[in-house]
Amino acid sequence: MHPNPAFRTEETAQHIAFARNRAFGVLALSTDQAPVLSHVPFLLSTDGSMAELHLVRSNPILRALDTPRAARIAVSGPDGYISPDWYGVADQVPTWNYVAVHLTGQLELRPQEELRAMLDRQSAFYEDRLRPKPPWSADKMTPDALDRMMRMILPCRMRIDDIQGTWKLNQNKPDEVRLAAADHVEAGGIGSEMTWLARLMRNA
Repeated sequence: MHPNPAFRTEETAQHIAFARNRAFGVLALSTDQAPVLSHVPFLLSTDGSMAELHLVRSNPILRALDTPRAARIAVSGPDGYISPDWYGVADQVPTWNYVAVHLTGQLELRPQEELRAMLDRQSAFYEDRLRPKPPWSADKMTPDALDRMMRMILPCRMRIDDIQGTWKLNQNKPDEVRLAAADHVEAGGIGSEMTWLARLMRNA
């Protein structure tokens, strides 16, 4: 997490809401070699105390889960390059604005019997956001096909002990400088989800 306290003023509830809505991140687990990473969808509880996810059986993270292990999920939001020319004031340097939330805790393998209910909860969460489309459910699959797919994955759960967030949105700049940069971000910046980033910068 960025050490500047100016970028870490949001409440934990805002971090939880962001991570829960995003529902996708990078799962990291330390090993004797380099950390092992996996990009995963996850379902975060409303209070932020627990995340549910599944991993394909060939994922190397599963081989390390003979006992619960410390892990982290990094959840990224919009991000973009900020040119010093956009501020309209002298003696500025380039930077990169972004939003990120880290969920840290103990990751454990769960019994296979819990998988179907977990998958149903996950798909229902995502499908509900696609309204008015009729929601997809596993009941639409033939039993044999569903069984084959479920044999390829395993359920996991992470008990979350710590939630940290960085919302780096030029809060350390005067309002007029930050707003000028936001206009340029939206007009033609480079990064991801620039319209959202510009909106967050204006509201920072």
